[in-house]
Amino acid sequence: MKIGRYLIALVLFIGALITFGDRGLIDNYRMEGKLISLKKGNHEITLENIALKKNITLLRDNLSYIEMVARSELGMVKKGDLVYRTAQ
Repeated sequence: MKIGRYLIALVLFIGALITFGDRGLIDNYRMEGKLISLKKGNHEITLENIALKKNITLLRDNLSYIEMVARSELGMVKKGDLVYRTAQ
C-alpha cells in the first residue's frame, strides 16, 4: 500500500514539473506566443527596410523624385515659380 502512495505522489510530482516547471507546458505556450510576436515584428521591419531601400534608390537616381521631395518636404521653389503667401 505504501508503494502505491509513493508511486502516485511521484507521478503527480513529475506531472506538476512537466506542466509548471521551467521549460514545461505553460512556459512552452508562453514562448510560442513570444515567437509569433517576434516573427510579426521582424516581418514589419523587413517591409520597412524594403521601402527605405526603394526610397534610397529613388533619391540617388531619380532627379524628378528629388525635386518632388525638395518641394514638398523642404518648401523649396524653382526659378520662375510664382509664390503666394497668405495671411494667417
